[in-house]
Amino acid sequence: MPKILFTHSFFYRLDPKQWSFQQPYPPLGTLLAAAVARKQNFEASLFDSCLASSPEEIIPYLQNNNPDFVIIYDDGFNYLTKMCLTVMREAAFTMARLAKDNGSTVIICSSDSSDHHEKYFEHGVDYVIRGEGEETLRELLDALNANESIEKITGLAYQKNQRTIVAPSRPVVRQLDELPMPAWDLVNMDAYRSIWTRKHRYFSLNIATTRGCPYKCNWCAKPIYGNRYNSRSPQAVANEIEYLLKHYRPDHFWMCDDIFGLKPGWVEQFNAEVKNRNLKFHYKIQSRVDLLLEEETIHSLSESGCETVWVGAESGSQKILDAMDKGTTVPQIYKATQLLKSQGIKVAFFLQFGYPGEVKNDIDSTLKMVLDLMPDDIGISVSYPLPGTKFHEQVKDQMKEKQNWLHSDDMALMFQNTYPPAFYKMLYRYIHCRYRMKRATNYFMAWIKRPFASLPNGRKVLSVVYYAIPSMVYAHRLRKFSSHVR
Repeated sequence: MPKILFTHSFFYRLDPKQWSFQQPYPPLGTLLAAAVARKQNFEASLFDSCLASSPEEIIPYLQNNNPDFVIIYDDGFNYLTKMCLTVMREAAFTMARLAKDNGSTVIICSSDSSDHHEKYFEHGVDYVIRGEGEETLRELLDALNANESIEKITGLAYQKNQRTIVAPSRPVVRQLDELPMPAWDLVNMDAYRSIWTRKHRYFSLNIATTRGCPYKCNWCAKPIYGNRYNSRSPQAVANEIEYLLKHYRPDHFWMCDDIFGLKPGWVEQFNAEVKNRNLKFHYKIQSRVDLLLEEETIHSLSESGCETVWVGAESGSQKILDAMDKGTTVPQIYKATQLLKSQGIKVAFFLQFGYPGEVKNDIDSTLKMVLDLMPDDIGISVSYPLPGTKFHEQVKDQMKEKQNWLHSDDMALMFQNTYPPAFYKMLYRYIHCRYRMKRATNYFMAWIKRPFASLPNGRKVLSVVYYAIPSMVYAHRLRKFSSHVR
């Protein structure tokens, strides 16, 4: 039986910001690919780089297993892999070289290699799977194992006679229920559980209910699943949740879809499945505000255990939302937030600064929206040009040697904009300080209204001052940076 070593290029420890959160998730896409290989009668093992410290840790796996194939199959459900961080690209290069030196055939499937396959050929990769990978991987493994031609396999890039061959793209999988259960048994669940429970006192696992996104935000790249949207059935999702609850006992799930529950009636059907099976868990999702304006949908989310909804608010300026082709409005952000909070669901905002054309009034509008609505969490980024997007085409001539962030806290603005790059790094700190100061102030004012209900949390009270001082410092520095308007 041919042996395959699966791995992927996301190392939490190599990204200080992500590692500080202590919220690691197993590589779901990698585990699904391993399950596909098993179904084809290949022996699959895993070097899980999520919790590893360096790519060189793959060496004992190569030496002990002596795999015929090493497959670097990135988790396409992890939105961070879309960013193609330089530190992760270099880790993939290192593992590919080590695998090649060990005598293995090296195959890779990732967002970055789909966009830059030539770079990977230079570092020992034999085959690049472009886009969604399961069907291409299955056909490629069968052909290589039988020593048959690969020329008719779609979704593939490779070199032949020192020439790069790029096969036509493969249509995406539409019947997601036909895919096998991810190979969860390959993961050291105790290691993940230990990190989660030590830091957060609960254990969360990831699960995907859909693939793709039909919306056309012009900064969002979709190198794996494209613009098509396909959904698993509520029954299939409930089956996997039931399996995971029984075998690994998570308390919580991250539904790692780009958009959860877009299909009409899906959320309500999922809620019915959860209740009928008496499944008990909490979960968080990602969605759009224009999909969260119906009370029935919000009620079903709440009943089925939804604890937090992350929405792509992006900006409090309608001008910027329109420039992004976001397709949502600022009033929708306000209404969706209020509806979710009324059902006891936490709301978190993804915010993006630095989109072309953004000026001070747009930034002020975004800060006002945050302070008005006070989401339960915020995630801030600056606009990041990804290959294949309209936004990238718009600014690519301004991008110089730096084309990717080193890690997720790089926050570098890689094109010319209203303000210099240092302004946006300072803005990141300022928005966080203002948000945390308002949250502490709200807590203090609530306690003042009912001083005898409980003793005050001294740390929360003092944090008003703690955040007020740096807020003033950052505001002063931002004014100085603003004087350098381009």
